[in-house]
Amino acid sequence: MSKTLRMLMIGAHPDDCDILAGGLALKYIRAGHQVKFISMASGSRGHHVLSPVQTAARRLGETENVSALTGIEYEVWDIPDCELVASLPNRERTVRAIRAYKPDVIFTHRINDYHADHRNAAQLVQDAAYLLIVPHYCQDTPALSEMPVIMHFFDNFRNPPFQPDVVVDIDDVIIDKYRILDCHVSQMYEWLPYTYGSLEQVPADPEARFEWLQSPRLPELNRPLELGDFPSERVTPVSEFRLALPAVKYREDLLRRYGYAPRFAEAFAVSEYGKQLTPDTKALFFPF
Repeated sequence: MSKTLRMLMIGAHPDDCDILAGGLALKYIRAGHQVKFISMASGSRGHHVLSPVQTAARRLGETENVSALTGIEYEVWDIPDCELVASLPNRERTVRAIRAYKPDVIFTHRINDYHADHRNAAQLVQDAAYLLIVPHYCQDTPALSEMPVIMHFFDNFRNPPFQPDVVVDIDDVIIDKYRILDCHVSQMYEWLPYTYGSLEQVPADPEARFEWLQSPRLPELNRPLELGDFPSERVTPVSEFRLALPAVKYREDLLRRYGYAPRFAEAFAVSEYGKQLTPDTKALFFPF
């Protein structure tokens, strides 16, 4: 391996990076590269029983469990949920954090998203992008010598629709991605099921609960899975159907890339505000 890559994934909340790019992060780590997750908000309001202070502390502990399990560095900022805004102080904080890590590639949300925190996380990265190379901005941290590539996480929003530039097979790490998600107990088994109306369905036994997390499972079919096969209602926050969605939507991209169609994939789109991918840098930064 000639170059150790530095990948920075910036989400609005603890578990955002894990859900949207946990498989790719694992592939980087196992190939000897470095990955850091930043959660710009603390997750403090993501619970229906615990207080914000209790929730933030619990979610921080869950990110520490992810780090211990995977080797991914995890940083959680102290901004309360639902209060992340694209302010000048937060822009400076974003610039400093990116400069300090010196990433080859940054991953974050798109600006069109249902959650204000997601939108503002995306806006902060976009607003920080050019400033990363401006020496007289945030002079206490050295400016980067060149722009990193900036990628957007997959989403299913339609205005405008997501258009992938890279789609990655994660079949080989899917069970370990679920183990990462399993660390986020307060989200996967409490808050998100509460918001979906399925809290009473969550098993108490940890093994049964982990099986439930993946349900409903993908069917074994004698044909490719189609969008019409997907259930109309979500029971778990990250069922196999949800994690399979990019593989179904972008099957042709996967066939061109691999010559086969995996069951699970993660997809990413290049932002026009960072350095653009070339065939060589695409092969370097996405070697899987």
